[in-house]
Amino acid sequence: MRQVASSGWFFLAAMILAYGVANLLQSAAAAKTTVHHTFDPGLLLRLAGQRTYLLGLGCQTLGFVLAFLARRDLPLFLVQASVAAGLGVTALLGVLILKWSLPTAEVFLLALLLAGITALVIAAEPAHSRRLGPVVVVLLAASVLVIGVCGIFAVRLHGALGSVVLGSLAGVDFSAAAIAARPLANEHSPAGFLTNPLLYLLIVHSLVGQLLLGLAMQRGSTTAAVAAMDAAGAVPAAIVGLLLLGDRIAEGLFWLAALGFVVTLAAVIGLTRYAEPQHHHTTAPTRRPDPASPLRTAPTGH
Repeated sequence: MRQVASSGWFFLAAMILAYGVANLLQSAAAAKTTVHHTFDPGLLLRLAGQRTYLLGLGCQTLGFVLAFLARRDLPLFLVQASVAAGLGVTALLGVLILKWSLPTAEVFLLALLLAGITALVIAAEPAHSRRLGPVVVVLLAASVLVIGVCGIFAVRLHGALGSVVLGSLAGVDFSAAAIAARPLANEHSPAGFLTNPLLYLLIVHSLVGQLLLGLAMQRGSTTAAVAAMDAAGAVPAAIVGLLLLGDRIAEGLFWLAALGFVVTLAAVIGLTRYAEPQHHHTTAPTRRPDPASPLRTAPTGH
């Protein structure tokens, strides 16, 4: 019998709102920071000097906690896909507060995203998670290095392509964090929680993902960066959740879950294609110009 009274539904709704506000605030802060082309963790410290970014980080932390609590009962394919619903909140607030101009295609894709999330909510079956085996834990640890190396090369990309690639890497990082969080949320004792290696993998993946997301947002389109993050983050978590963590779909509604997931994924991928830049700002020079040279290259904006 379906557990419709699960508290996970409340946490899920609050998470969507928190992430939507966080995306907006962090985008506004990233727009005021010079674009960097190195995988420099110092970017987070520079962003942290802005009150807007700190407020956004606070909202994202709240969203992270709410997502953690939602994963205690709800399947990863629902929670991770629902993170993308925060884009709708971001877009709405961006139009109302920052006077963003959304193209018709982007409005249509946001509506499609809402339809896909609705289908997933209907099909999801609350259930507690199974434990992860040691091999999966080792793979989660190794993936930190792989994503970090990819990030070193991806920071060289400019514009919308840079937003999409860096956002996708951030999504894979946050997906790994979500996989670690699902069984961790079912730890009942403080000692078991603090000694579980999944806790520290969750923290590391989240920090690297946060850095990659900040770099992605700097490159122009918040919608493209966040949509790429959500698309890349949804699939690995959904597969691992269904195969290894005991995620469940309501009886007879597998078709609806599959349809909702495909529609949601198509919408976020479409947003990476049709989203337009919401801000343009200065790019940090990658090298010092030669003072003796008559041709001094000025920084370019993206």
